[in-house]
Amino acid sequence: MNITSGISVKVLGDYGPFSRIGKSIGYQVTIGESCYLVDCGSPVFQKFGGHGLKQIKGLIITHCHDDHKRWFSDFALFNKYAPDVNHKLHLMTSERINSGLVESSQQALAMSLSFDCKQVVDIPYEEYVDFTAVAPRPKYRIAQLCEAPGVSRLVVLDNSDRVVPADRAKIFIGSSGVPRMLFRDPPSGEWVEPESFYPFSSPVFYDENWQPFRDAEGFTIEAMNAPVWHGVPSIGVKFSTGSDTVIFSADTNHDLELWQELYQIKIPQQRKVSDSEFDAANVIMGDINDYIERIWSKERYQDAINTFTTGITIHDIAVRKSVVHTDYRRLEHTTLDMARTILTHSPDKMTSAWLLSEAEKEFFISGDSLMEVVADQPLPVIGDFFHKEDGRYFVCIRSATGEYGIYEQDKVLSLSIDPFRSSDSQLVAQVDIYEDISGQYFPRLSREGSHYRKRPDGRVELVEYTNSSSSGRIVEDQRPRLTTEFNKRR
Repeated sequence: MNITSGISVKVLGDYGPFSRIGKSIGYQVTIGESCYLVDCGSPVFQKFGGHGLKQIKGLIITHCHDDHKRWFSDFALFNKYAPDVNHKLHLMTSERINSGLVESSQQALAMSLSFDCKQVVDIPYEEYVDFTAVAPRPKYRIAQLCEAPGVSRLVVLDNSDRVVPADRAKIFIGSSGVPRMLFRDPPSGEWVEPESFYPFSSPVFYDENWQPFRDAEGFTIEAMNAPVWHGVPSIGVKFSTGSDTVIFSADTNHDLELWQELYQIKIPQQRKVSDSEFDAANVIMGDINDYIERIWSKERYQDAINTFTTGITIHDIAVRKSVVHTDYRRLEHTTLDMARTILTHSPDKMTSAWLLSEAEKEFFISGDSLMEVVADQPLPVIGDFFHKEDGRYFVCIRSATGEYGIYEQDKVLSLSIDPFRSSDSQLVAQVDIYEDISGQYFPRLSREGSHYRKRPDGRVELVEYTNSSSSGRIVEDQRPRLTTEFNKRR
């Protein structure tokens, strides 16, 4: 397919972190001749091979959970040691996430043997990775200040490397041992954790002169933090050509009622030290949450709700309550537009009225238009409900005479073929179910001893088994017929 405009997104992996299917998170984004990866939790060497990986212009990591960065160190090693690769891995993320990758990859990258194999040598991270910040630099950071040989202390520094006084910023070290910053918000005087409180657009904590990364072909890649609420340092990513936009919201708990509470409620401090000790301390051992007075700023909330007003969003999902992912039952309490959203990072088994992604699917975004690429051709996305199970993907079409039913209980959907479906479920719709084989649709098989198989020529065969033999026959793709009928009904 020769695309001269628009954005192509191929799903490399979209299953949850504990999936038995595997295929963790990864996306290939292509604009013109430029190809980038968003996350590398999926097996990139299997997907691309060595030659394909050489064509990747950049790798964007949204956070340091392994299902999003599992192949990072191998990718970096490949770029350094493959004989026909002459460039480092181009990593694009925030400074905070890059620091996490430095730390987590040390065991794999920091040491090797010399070329004559006679010495163990140290190798700086920078020899593997060419880092580009796609988020603004914080104006304040936690650092270790050496005061004398063997004597050092943790301090908060500004961008001029001046120590920030204790009445403006402090360091908390909790049970995890990870230092976190408590910062006094200048306008309100409230104590906040700045990386949670401020959006990247805030000049109070972030460099206001920062500009999004611009590819040589003219499109931009920009990190965002306002709508991303995941616990660990995380970013979302926006690709924009000017007329076309795709947003990867990354792992997040997207819930307007929660977000409103985060910025509206002032929390009384539960200080475990005296006022005088608190005022004087640069470093405090304890729970930082006892001292934070507000979680989000109003500016972060406003940025968050305005993030998804244009373009197509690829958004993670959980079936039921998840601390760090969006609950399917709460989608009506988000700012997402159902017609412009693809749900991803889903469990192994899920039924949805919103479009689900699937590993190996490719989507094409042009303006607010969302198409699926099938056999190199962009086709309309159709379906009233979508279902994933056992590594297979199904499209469900409403039909008054449909053999199957979509049921709902507590806003969670299930199919009539689900043996675990509760008897208290309510029928939502009768449907016909079609198995999606590389974008072609075939009636769901209900009998044992039969399955569909894609042939090397792209056609699909129905293979049937008996005790003594097997047979196969070519079956017809139902997608063209269903598309016509679906569009007439709409």
